[in-house]
Formats: sequence, structure tokens, C-alpha cells
Amino acid sequence: MSGEKKGHEDLLPKDFQEVLATRPYLSQYVSKLGEESISTPDWFLTLDKKLNRDEVNLIYPVSEQVFIHIFRQKHMERARYIIIEPTTGHDLTQILNVLENLFALKQNEEHTFRNIEEKREALKKLLDTTLKIDNSLEDVAYRIIQEKNPTLLVNEKTKELLEYLLIRDKIGVGFLEPMINDPYIEDISFNGIGPVFVEHKIFGSCVSSLRFDDPEQLDEYVKRLAERIGRPLSYRNPIVDGTLPDGSRINIVYGSDISIRGTNFTIRKFAKVPISITQLCLWNTIGYLPAAYLWMLLEFGISVWVCGETASGKTTTLNALCAFINPTAKIVSVEDTPEVTVPHENWVREVTKEGEGEEGKIDLFALLKAALRQRPNYIIVGEIRGREGNVAFQAMQTGHPVIATFHASTVQKLIQRLTGSPIEVPKTYIDNIGAVIIQSAVKVPKTGKIERRVLSINEILGYDSVEDRFNYIEIFSWDPLTDTFIFRGEGTSYLLENKLAVFYGYSKREVREIYNHLRMRAELLRLLAEAGVTDYFDLWFTLKTIKALGVERALELMQKGKLLEVVKAR
Repeated sequence: MSGEKKGHEDLLPKDFQEVLATRPYLSQYVSKLGEESISTPDWFLTLDKKLNRDEVNLIYPVSEQVFIHIFRQKHMERARYIIIEPTTGHDLTQILNVLENLFALKQNEEHTFRNIEEKREALKKLLDTTLKIDNSLEDVAYRIIQEKNPTLLVNEKTKELLEYLLIRDKIGVGFLEPMINDPYIEDISFNGIGPVFVEHKIFGSCVSSLRFDDPEQLDEYVKRLAERIGRPLSYRNPIVDGTLPDGSRINIVYGSDISIRGTNFTIRKFAKVPISITQLCLWNTIGYLPAAYLWMLLEFGISVWVCGETASGKTTTLNALCAFINPTAKIVSVEDTPEVTVPHENWVREVTKEGEGEEGKIDLFALLKAALRQRPNYIIVGEIRGREGNVAFQAMQTGHPVIATFHASTVQKLIQRLTGSPIEVPKTYIDNIGAVIIQSAVKVPKTGKIERRVLSINEILGYDSVEDRFNYIEIFSWDPLTDTFIFRGEGTSYLLENKLAVFYGYSKREVREIYNHLRMRAELLRLLAEAGVTDYFDLWFTLKTIKALGVERALELMQKGKLLEVVKAR
């Protein structure tokens, strides 16, 4: 099971033994740990948050060839993040230079590849025609055969090492590729000469085994990286923002002229499959009742904004909430960097474009104006920062609900930024936002760990011109002492009683029944989470079935253990 301990020092689990038997470099690494008086690491196929302890010593796989060792003792400020790959312990510099020269002789012209897979296959084919096997040679040793088509003789192991290294460096992003492929990494940061740091989803800030000690090597690496993403670096253009092939966002600051410690970079990774709302509930990022409340709002078509400071998990929450939007809705998303994932079929995804000066530049302002002409049922804005915020309010004024993320730690600060320059939304327009989620990374008193929590969900009522103030109701709030979510909106929720009660067919006399309906949905989400429906797309298909059956019928089936059978049969 995910996160379940597989073994202990005295008896290695069978699957770990099998991996060690087929990966000599991993076996050698584990043996060396014993020489350094470090016990044999525990083996985990997958990780969960329960593993974040004061002392950690474990290995987990990132791919069939790459493994990560996490090691932390009580006295250590940060955990160590150690990459174990096939090339560990081997110096392939000389043979790589020879191989590159042979490649140059075989390739007389530039090739354009339609995608990464095509490029990968071409590289493998080139390797197969250039390398020949001679198992009498030692590891990393080689011999050149000078023929019409020169070839390089190496043993089987050396060929595997070269293939791994070339694909890592030519197809991937080089040294950082293991981190890019690690699903547990959120951020990768390098602050100047020294180690690369990572932000791990389980173990927080870690210092990695990767480091740059040579400024020239570092500059050469980031220049290649910038060229790969189509954003060349120079001393005249030393700051670059872009997107890596896997969708991760990268920022590079080049040279010591503006970065005292030398070139630095930061990479923000995004999950290929978004985290589901049920998974967020299990992590206690949000409670089942507030999640059910947001489900009802989004199903109705109310504008919801997710606000918080940097690294508070805004985009993660936004992606999770998108599964609540009506399955038949047309959605248009506009972003600077593609981070939003929507499961709907009728989804138009648009991103900004840099140009030479102002010519050819397409910004969020232009994309949002275009989105209004595309008749969407929902508009999603990756992040509102500037004048595009005014267009978002025009969209809401004309009946197009908007989901967006915004940098603001409180409702008051959100309103201050919206009504101030450069957004300058009229005060009377603010109540076009139906609900505001405030989210943050906080230290949870019960655990002492830094966790992400939805601090509050607020309904925006409007602007009081007489008192010159904005009115809003805090519907849910997070209690740090108990690490639970308090429902403060019982009997006072404007949206539930005045909008949703009518939508769900309750008369004025029955209006309080809307709160029972809310609890019914919360119970359904809880049962789904406990049944293991935590994959984003599994939950999406389940929500579509619930939409077709009705919440009451779906809950009845779920309580009898039959709902998931109905989902599979659809």
C-alpha cells in the first residue's frame, strides 16, 4: 500500500532484493552506506505524508533506472536528497567526447523532429549504428573501429550507461532530469555556486546531491537550457521565464552582474495528473463540508477566486475544483504558463505569447477579451496580476463566471488590490465574485509541520456606499488548535439560501433544507475518499455519474457499496 513500510534493516523486502540484484549501481551505493555507518535504507514504492519524521532513511524509485535516497537525522536542519542513477560512480567524459565526434561524422545535416518521442527514437537509432558490443572490454573502456562508417566498441554495460546519459542530456534537461521526473518534487532552486535545493511534497526543503562549483560549467548549462525552451540568454537579456518540455515553469537570472552569487534558477513543477479534491480532503488541506459547498457553487455557475501568498497551493486547489464544473460546460482557460488542467471535453486552452517588443505580443488582457467572444460557460484565469483583472470583472458582469487565482492573503487585501492601480475595478463591481477562498502554508500546531490549509471561504455581499465599506461573510474558517474546519454559515449563507436553494428546487418554506443537501454532498465526498477514489480522473467520472443519478440516489448507492459499480458500468 502507498506509504506502507516494506521492510527493516535485518530483512530486506523481496521486491527491494530483486531491484538490487538487477541494478548493481544501486547495490553498490547501499553497500557503501554500511561503510559510512549508515543503516540500510527502508524501501518504498510510493510515499505518503506519514513518513515525514525527524529521522528518515529511505529509498524510492523515480523510474526503472533512477532512485532517490532521502536521509535525515535529528541534528540535520534539512533532509538530504541523493540521486542514484546508472552513471553513479563512473566518469564517462572521455568516451562521451569520442561518441559526440562520431555522431558529427554520421550527421551531415540538421533534422527537425515533430516531438520528443521522435527525437528519442532517432537518438537510439544513431546509438545502435555507432556502438557495437564487445564484452571483452572493461566498463567504460572503448575501441574505435575505423571503417567507412566508424564505430565504437564497448561492452553491454557501457552501452546502457551511454544510452541513459545521452537521453538524459539530449532529450531531457541533463543533470536535473531525475528531479524533473520525480513526482514528489514541487520546486527546484539553485541560488548560486553550491548545491541545488528541492522542495519535496513529503519532506519539505531538502539539499540535493547535485551541485555546481564551476561558474563556467553552470553558465554553459543554463544557456543550453534557455535555448531548449526558445528563450536565449545573454548579458543584454539576463532574465528569462519559460516552460520546460514537461510543462514545468523556469526562471533564470544569468550572470554575476545582477546576481551577486552568480547565475541562479528556479523551476516550479506541476503534476501531470492534478490532485483531486478528495485527496486534498484526506490531506486536510480542505474539509469535506467546505469542499461540498464549493461543489454546489461551481455546479451553479458562481465565480470563485482562490487567493493566497506564493506557494500556498492556489493552482493545486483551482485544478481540483475544476472537476466540479458542469460536465457539459464550455470552458476557456487563459494563462501565462500552462498550469491549469480541465477534464472537460469542451475546453479551449490559451496561453500568452512573447513578441519582439510590443509587436506580436499576446498578453492575458488580449486573451481575456478574446475569451468573451467565444461564448464560454466558465472562464479560468491562471493568475490575475494586472489590467486583465478589469476584463475579468467585465466578463462576470455579462454573465460569464470566472475562476481565478490571485496573490492576496486576506479578503481585505484582495479588495485593496482589485480597486487600486493597475486593475481599478469599480467598488460596486466587487460582488461579482461570489466566493473567495483564502489559502496558506501554515505550521499546524498538532504536528509542528508546515502544511497547506484553506484558512477561510468567504461570500462577498457587496459595497456599502454609505459606510464606504465592503461586506462579506466568513462561511468557513480553519481552527489551528484542532486542525478542523468550522462552518460559520449555518443560517447566514446568502449564496446557499438565495441562489442555490432556488436552483435545487426548494421553496421559501424549505430553504433551510439546502444545509441538509450540503451535508449530503459532504458525506458523499467523505465516502468516496475513504473508498480510495482519489485519482483526479476517477473522481471526475464518478462526479459525472453522480450528476446523472442525482446526489440523493448516488449517496444511497454509495452507502450500499454499489455506486462505484455503477460508475464502472457506464
